[in-house]
Amino acid sequence: MKDQNCAYCMEGELVAAFGYPCCELDYSKVYIFKEQSHKGRVIVAYKDHVSELVNITDEERNGYFADIAKVANALHKAFNPEKVNYGAYGDTGKHLHFHLVPKYKEDAFEWGSTFDMNPGRVTLTDAEYEALAEQIRTNM
Repeated sequence: MKDQNCAYCMEGELVAAFGYPCCELDYSKVYIFKEQSHKGRVIVAYKDHVSELVNITDEERNGYFADIAKVANALHKAFNPEKVNYGAYGDTGKHLHFHLVPKYKEDAFEWGSTFDMNPGRVTLTDAEYEALAEQIRTNM
């Protein structure tokens, strides 16, 4: 099922406002989050339009979390963060997705606290987003 108003369902310009396509996995699509205050921040969006984990079967949930773990592992290999934070919100978008946010002590940016959703500090060129995506894909 697709929601015509959902960025993750419709992709194109809607998702391009905040995400750069990285790859597609068994149960999800991965996007580089355009605001890169935390190098390597991504979104792992479930392929189908569902709002909650309880809306999918155990098999689908396990597959989705395996995708999330695969991406997190690639982030650790590619960027060596001290920690990856995981955030699942969707109050307004209502499409199941997780933000994976690498955290680095040396940056001291938000270390020891939750991450800002859209701090608006770091944006990149398409070539730089593609380079991040390639680092992630290479490490999967």
